[in-house]
Amino acid sequence: MTTNKIVKAAIIASLYAALTVGLSPISYGAIQFRLSEVLVLLAFVNFDYIVGLTIGCLIANLLGPNGLLDVIFGTLATFISAYLIYLTSKFIKSKHAIWVASLWPVIINAVIIGLMLNVTLKLPLILSMLEVGIGEFGAVTIVGVPLFKIILSKYPIILNAKEA
Repeated sequence: MTTNKIVKAAIIASLYAALTVGLSPISYGAIQFRLSEVLVLLAFVNFDYIVGLTIGCLIANLLGPNGLLDVIFGTLATFISAYLIYLTSKFIKSKHAIWVASLWPVIINAVIIGLMLNVTLKLPLILSMLEVGIGEFGAVTIVGVPLFKIILSKYPIILNAKEA
């Protein structure tokens, strides 16, 4: 990795971790709205951002209340989501691709985190999956995609990207 890539990964990791921990009352638990998950859309424009997203999630989960399973599976969910977002950007060539890509974190986190909350906190499985999925949909799709499109259309240089 070049110094430039390391710095970008560090910035993204610190933003993700700071947003998650700073908003911890809504970031962890049965009903969660991780505003930091908006950042997973960065994978849509550049594969290199996946490293920072994964490290940021790892740090946030290390500092969170849900223990080792969240560190492992929460981080894995973010990595898988970001990677699938990246693949979507490469294989779906449509102005709506970002909307399609935003559904990956909803599905992946609903399943993995919903299952983890069921195991760790003994919460009902289907309810946990629905709550996590709704929170993720709100953060990534409802808030994230419009915000992301605005930023990309006005300031594409920020992300070294073209409009999504």
